[in-house]
Amino acid sequence: MEIRERIIDYLVRNRVSTTEVADALGKTGVLPNVMPVNRGHYKAGKIKWIYAYEESNWPIHEQVQDIEEDCVVFVEAFDCGDRAVFGELVSKYILLYHQSRAIVANGKMRDAAGLIKENWPIWCGGLTPVGCFNRKPEKDFDEEIRKEHSERYDGAIAVCDDCGVVIIPKECITEEFLIKLHHMEEQEDIWFDRLDHYKESTFDIVCKKKYLDDQVYMSRRSLE
Repeated sequence: MEIRERIIDYLVRNRVSTTEVADALGKTGVLPNVMPVNRGHYKAGKIKWIYAYEESNWPIHEQVQDIEEDCVVFVEAFDCGDRAVFGELVSKYILLYHQSRAIVANGKMRDAAGLIKENWPIWCGGLTPVGCFNRKPEKDFDEEIRKEHSERYDGAIAVCDDCGVVIIPKECITEEFLIKLHHMEEQEDIWFDRLDHYKESTFDIVCKKKYLDDQVYMSRRSLE
């Protein structure tokens, strides 16, 4: 199993939160202003990056024909204003017919009632009834932007939960980062254990890390 698949497997099996992943990334990686349409979903997977531009979703319809299964489809909207990139029809095509894990859009979505009724795993920058146009853009998409964003996002890892979306960059998909995630999970377990069972203050736990001085406790944790 490649390191990307091992990281995704660890994230999913342990339901590692976006909070923990962002902490492991040095408190970075969040997609700003992107929140879930439906609560309670957890998804992590390899990103397939697609785009819309010039208030047109023609490029999206074109690109989604060939997406592989089991990806998180990340849609970036360029010069689309407040128009929705797409709604229920395209979401169904991506999630059901192409068996994608989730949809993430940095722009808005439409058909909120349908998206909520189906309880689909979708994260976006808001909801609106006004969509992009089904027309071919007059100009070609900027090749430099396409190349830059494709190289940045295609093959990266998206982690999505009720807090939002965090992206693990491709340069961080390493053994070292997987070890960081293990340590982050262990730290969280220790912090809640010290709070719930040792009744320590959060100042002692988080700031002073007094548990590190408890040699018996730490030796026991290392054996678990």
